[in-house]
Parts: sequence; structure tokens; C-alpha cells
Amino acid sequence: MWLGKVFSKLPDSLEGIKPVLLFPLVGIFCIGALMFLVNPIFAAINTGMTNVLNGMGTTNLVLLGAVVGGMMSIDMGGPFNKAAYVFGTAMLEAGTASGQIIMASVMVGGMVPPIAVALSTTIFKNRWTEADRKAGVVNYIMGLSFISEGAIPYAAADPGRVIPSCIIGSAIAGGLSAAFKCQSPAPHGGAWVIAVIKNPVMFLVALVIGSVVGALILSMLKKPLPAEESGLAK
Repeated sequence: MWLGKVFSKLPDSLEGIKPVLLFPLVGIFCIGALMFLVNPIFAAINTGMTNVLNGMGTTNLVLLGAVVGGMMSIDMGGPFNKAAYVFGTAMLEAGTASGQIIMASVMVGGMVPPIAVALSTTIFKNRWTEADRKAGVVNYIMGLSFISEGAIPYAAADPGRVIPSCIIGSAIAGGLSAAFKCQSPAPHGGAWVIAVIKNPVMFLVALVIGSVVGALILSMLKKPLPAEESGLAK
């Protein structure tokens, strides 16, 4: 929209090249300039968070598992999420049992947000619009696939309720996974790599408990919608 206004004074003969040349070319340049400015800031934040996690050590794996699990839900793909994930993969690279335990906590923590949202849209239908409920079904697959970003549209629409609920659910799942000594030698894959996860049954138990807790908290925080808004009969 901004570029449309900038180029609105160009002659009509150039109208055809705006969407195929000017908008993408200038748009990418502007985004690159913005990234050049903000990348050092977020790199410092990311490094700082990684140093904090490294400073915690592996003495209390349950607490560390809860922390990295919760971090996976703070921004669902942003700096906090990526700091926890990079920390997990770095621990995994060490080739120790502790490293695999942390990786399992990271993965289960990242699986919770989409599933928690999906459960809420399925069980507590009157909290959501028809479009939300339909989109919620897809989040089961995204959650099982360790794609936290499935919950982003819901978090963006209602961050005050969705994000805290998912953080609590993910932290519980991550802590329980570590308490059960679940280990993941795989850095990604979610439920599709369950065959290589040590103590897979308890890994799924941790996932279910965290997701259910997150869904219940979210559903309690959200108020029922009017029938005309939810699309449900009175």
C-alpha cells in the first residue's frame, strides 16, 4: 500500500511494471535495509538468551526442560522460540543423554500450541467462530508435525489469552518430558519420529497433558461468543 502511494505519480504507461518489477524490487530493498538495522539487536538478544540457558547447566533437567518448552510458545517461530530450538540442537550435537532429553523437551513444547488451540476449537466450540473452528482442525496435523506456527493466527488475534495459555501448557509438557527422561535423537519431526524417541509413550503423555492444560486455560480465559458470531444454534 505504501509503495502504491509512492509510485502513484508515475505515468500510466508504467502501470504494468509496478507489480512485477517496482513493487518487489523496491520492497525487497526496503526489507533488506530494515533487517540490516534490526538484525544486530535481535542477534544480541538471541545470544543473551542462549547464554542464560547455557548458564543453567543440566543439573536440573526438569526445570530446564520446562524453561525451553515454555520458550517455544512465547513467539512461536520468533527469537525466543529459535533460541530454545538452537539451544536444543546444540545440546543434541554433544551426543549426551542430557542433550537428547532437552531436545525432546524442546520438541514437545513446540508441539503444544497448535494442538492446544485445536482442542479448544473442537471441545469449546462456542468460544470460536466457524472459520476458527475449521482452521483448528489443521492445527492437529501441524502440532503433531512440530510446526508451532500453526497457532500464530490465533495468537495474533488474541495474544493476551492464547500466548500465556500455550506457554503454560508447553512448559508443563517440556518439564514432564524431562521428568520422564524422554530422549529425542532427532532435531525435528514431532510425532512422525516417535519410533526413535526413547520412552515414546510418556513423551505422548507429556504432550497430551500439556496440550489439554493449555486448551483448558485458553477456553476458560475466552468468553463464549454470541450465537450469531459463533455460528452455533442457541
